[in-house]
Amino acid sequence: MTVPKLPAAVLWDMDGTLVDSEPFWFEAETALVERFGGTWTTEQARVLVGSGLHDGARVLQDHGVALPLDEIVRWQTEHVTERLQQQIPWRPGALALLAAVRDAGIPTALVTMSQRTMAEAVVAAMPFGAFDVVVAGDDVSRPKPDPEAYLRAAELLGVPIEDCVAVEDSPPGLASAVGSGAATVGVPHHAVLPDGDAWRLWTTLEGRGLEDLAQVAADLRPALT
Repeated sequence: MTVPKLPAAVLWDMDGTLVDSEPFWFEAETALVERFGGTWTTEQARVLVGSGLHDGARVLQDHGVALPLDEIVRWQTEHVTERLQQQIPWRPGALALLAAVRDAGIPTALVTMSQRTMAEAVVAAMPFGAFDVVVAGDDVSRPKPDPEAYLRAAELLGVPIEDCVAVEDSPPGLASAVGSGAATVGVPHHAVLPDGDAWRLWTTLEGRGLEDLAQVAADLRPALT
């Protein structure tokens, strides 16, 4: 029996995939909209999961937040970073799988639409050296669902994107990773992810290991060529 080849790198989304920070973003959005006399629902917030922060800020402006885009992004980032500094809610199985990847010597990248300051705060709180590179929202000109961030991560790692596995939790993130050519795993949490032939859906990262990542890479090569 042929053993599937390990991926050349594993590329990780952050919010909702590595850490359960989406409720903190919901808090920030709600506070901003309510400050200007509006209302903000969980369903409205779910639409923004995985989007670029400036794209989300434009939606908040449409709901009455009378602040410049950069000010909205700054305020949200500071709010969420402060909440994460109090306690980081790691997603089930994420640290264990990431540690297994690192122990195997596989390169890793954090690929997030959050600002670099927040991404670096999360990386600094991790109990081991988890990532070789970080690609944040302020490092790219086109946010997810555009594939730029994942292509940039593979470039920085010096590996072909088609030999990478990406792990995502949102529709924009899934589209970004698949569009880049990476074999992609979707782990839905706050947002619903569709079924599809060009990616795999896992209900959780808990109990997953290197062999599962290798199998995803092997299974999805035909779907992406």
